[in-house]
Amino acid sequence: MNNLDFAGQTAVVTGGGQGIGLAVVKRLLASGAKVASWDMNGEGNKAAMAGLEGQTLAVTCDVSDYSSVQRALEQTEAQLGPVDAVVNSAGIAGPNATVEDYDNATFERIVAINLTGIYFVNKVMIAGMKARNYGRILNIASIAGKEGNPNACAYSASKAGVIGFTKSLGKELAGFDIGVNCVTPAAARTPIFDQMAQTHIDYMLSKIPRARFLEVEEAAHMICWLVSRENGFSTGAVFDLSGGRATY
Repeated sequence: MNNLDFAGQTAVVTGGGQGIGLAVVKRLLASGAKVASWDMNGEGNKAAMAGLEGQTLAVTCDVSDYSSVQRALEQTEAQLGPVDAVVNSAGIAGPNATVEDYDNATFERIVAINLTGIYFVNKVMIAGMKARNYGRILNIASIAGKEGNPNACAYSASKAGVIGFTKSLGKELAGFDIGVNCVTPAAARTPIFDQMAQTHIDYMLSKIPRARFLEVEEAAHMICWLVSRENGFSTGAVFDLSGGRATY
């Protein structure tokens, strides 16, 4: 494992209680960061952080609620200090159905968490990062945001929105030492699979040229470099983690 230096830095990982988010938390801790995990599942988040070595903070946060996000930042900065790096991993897949049959309330909920939640978390970080002239933000999108998976309209649309939002904010903050980037992973075998039909899981696997799912540790390797000081030039960029599936 390559060494990354996060000594003296504070990082926030949304959805840090499981999956890719938890793998990112572990990698950041191993690199010397203090890490706050923001997660809706308060008890699960606390349990996940309790077993880790390093300085962690479990914060119960609903990223789709702006006041919850504001409170989470206040708690984090009060206990760990100003935030240097942010990884937005919180997200849901939702059920699989055609657009014609999709439940309207479910569509709105998926967009609220996957897209509006990223907007809220990015938004609260901007003032502090600009004042300190430093910050790294990484938003997790999806290959579905590039290609549009059938029977997953809400998820695909929300992740496409994350890509566009990241490009926009990256340009807005390009005059500061603040990087805003996103990654587009193919599917990883995480608890999000519990929300999907097996036929949809099989479909996703069939589209990956490497013929396997992404390992969460592989995602963490790229993500943590992208929020490190070493990544001083890239911003508003989209980094592929699709196992060869992405064609642009």
